[in-house]
Amino acid sequence: MAEEKKIRVLVVGCGNMGVSHAAAYHELEGFEICGLVSRGDSKTLLNEKLGGAYALFNDYEEALESTKPDAVCISTYPDTHEVYAVRAMEQGCHVFIEKPLADSMEGAQRVADAAKKYNKKLLVGYILRYHPSWKKFIELSQGMGKPLVMRMNLNQQSQGSKWMVHQNLMKSLSPIVDCGVHYIDVMCQMTQSKPVQVTAIGARLTDDIPEDNYNYGQLQIRFEDGSVGWYESGWGPMMSDTAFFVKDVIGPKGAVSIVAKEAAAAGKSDLIDAHTKTESIKVHYADLDEKGVFSRKDEWIDLRDEPDHQELCSREQRHFLRAILEDLDLTEPTQDALNSLNVAFASDESVKTGAVVRIK
Repeated sequence: MAEEKKIRVLVVGCGNMGVSHAAAYHELEGFEICGLVSRGDSKTLLNEKLGGAYALFNDYEEALESTKPDAVCISTYPDTHEVYAVRAMEQGCHVFIEKPLADSMEGAQRVADAAKKYNKKLLVGYILRYHPSWKKFIELSQGMGKPLVMRMNLNQQSQGSKWMVHQNLMKSLSPIVDCGVHYIDVMCQMTQSKPVQVTAIGARLTDDIPEDNYNYGQLQIRFEDGSVGWYESGWGPMMSDTAFFVKDVIGPKGAVSIVAKEAAAAGKSDLIDAHTKTESIKVHYADLDEKGVFSRKDEWIDLRDEPDHQELCSREQRHFLRAILEDLDLTEPTQDALNSLNVAFASDESVKTGAVVRIK
């Protein structure tokens, strides 16, 4: 029996997420890495980590022409996403791309349109969609009635190389756009309702970033069904690591909260594994008895046996492989990625103008 042809994938960007995705491709049976691309030394370090067997490239166009891959994995800074993704699909490649899809709504739509035009799979890296604990969190929240009040944040007290990464990210996007798309997507899944309005505030707490950007932001969303959501994100050495990890949902029937005592501890705000940890979910029920006292005890769902960040990346890539081999329709998740990014950019507009922004 002939061996099934492997999907040859070109990995572009060898920083945190690129390393994790490359490790997944290296281990998964259905993929074969045909090259690693980065402008600096990160590709060399990654190649050594993976056994030193892969071709290395400084230039993306050269790598595309030389390797002729079946798929491209894009984990570069957001200002390159649109150009790299469209170019890959023009060359006949499927694309896995880290969030956000692009650094503008127009660019993101062009990427989505290219996937349709060239009939290629486009999968955006919304890692929480592959986490069983987050799926459970969303499911439990949907059972708390309407409207929902959703409170979430992810602040990162960063230093050294991680602060440098944040500074580079802020050359094109703010924290509430780059990270916010994850949690806006979660809120949309919880409410299953359309966002209609957003207000946001932000502050520039350092001169180490562009003058027109800010490294702390907070957004508030109103949904069509009356639900409301709040999200906060800040990056930098000045950020507090007190209460940096809040994931809390309230409805008429009670509340659901992620309680990650270890991941949310002081000193862990810039650890990538801590960003997806749940550990346990607390479910509070609002039911009262005839005396007006709670009639149901709070329920704890223990989630300590959960996938780490690397396993989540592997699950993403297994889904990408399945989408290619089984011709899965990715239109809906792509539209979800566009919708959450649209709200994030509207939040950015609200910060910079001070206006309430209606979601189109």
